[in-house]
Amino acid sequence: MQDPDRYWDCLDQAVEASGGGRVEEALEWLDEALRANPQGAEAHNGRGEIFWDNGRCDEALREFERAVEAAPDFSPARLNRVELLIEEFQEHEDALDLCDELLTTSLEAATEAEVYYLKAKALFYLDDLEGALFLLRRATKVQGEVGVYRGFEGQILFEMGCFQRALRSLERSLALDPDSGHTVYHMALVREHLGDRKEADRLFTRAANLSPDLYPLPVRIEDRDFDGAAAEALGALPRELRRYIQNCPILVEDLPGLELIRVEQISPQVLGLFQGVPTTAPGASPTMGTASRSDTDRILLFKRNLEKVALDRPSLIEQIHITLKHEIGHYLGMDEDQIERLGLA
Repeated sequence: MQDPDRYWDCLDQAVEASGGGRVEEALEWLDEALRANPQGAEAHNGRGEIFWDNGRCDEALREFERAVEAAPDFSPARLNRVELLIEEFQEHEDALDLCDELLTTSLEAATEAEVYYLKAKALFYLDDLEGALFLLRRATKVQGEVGVYRGFEGQILFEMGCFQRALRSLERSLALDPDSGHTVYHMALVREHLGDRKEADRLFTRAANLSPDLYPLPVRIEDRDFDGAAAEALGALPRELRRYIQNCPILVEDLPGLELIRVEQISPQVLGLFQGVPTTAPGASPTMGTASRSDTDRILLFKRNLEKVALDRPSLIEQIHITLKHEIGHYLGMDEDQIERLGLA
């Protein structure tokens, strides 16, 4: 027999405990709520959110699914399930299918906009940037100006190499939400690519202060130390492998230029890149490069991007080694699976 009053009282207690950081107590209250109402979608959804916050993603997904099963029209659980699939499980196609199911139902404007936003995120991770941008603008059309939406729009435009347009979107986002670490960080990325390194570093510092776990400060090292780490990584390779790459120069640049981003269709945040003809291509010689091949083949390492993915100097050195070996794998004609199997990833 259900006890609605007891159910809602337990939910209130769970919210208070969770807000105070008392996770186990919150879960106990939610368990009590489910004893009062075993089909309580809100309680299952609350358990899912707590599990997700604590890295228990499989359990979180089960709770969101139970909430949807108990109340198919309960939008918070349906949205949480979609976002979890996108962010934690990389099940982007499944997430898109669930979004399409949601859009066949009658939704409030805020929920409809959120579905478009989540679809945009899934397409973004599937490298469909144009599709993501289109859906994000539909979300804005439905709901109006939302800081998160404008910030994500700026992120997409940045990845497309549209730096000035990205800057305008990010400025609009900051006007709506001045303390968004995500927006501040991506504004730093844009400023960096526009050549304003001083302002970029100021914004990187601010983003780190706002969201230190998500946006730690870049680990800056001197050019000579970076070059030394790359040389060390090259020297650590087996002699036979070094012989194969003797005609492929390894160059260090701060960032990929706009032309390179657009021609190669790469992210402005790429860590490294092999340009040229792999040694496995018809007519290529892995041991004796020609003058034309030595002019066109090259491996690029992007210093400032590598500095942003490291937490400290040792991890930066390690990432330089990993990236260089990865690009050497591409030079040797390997695909991603082969690179990983040979330990070059």
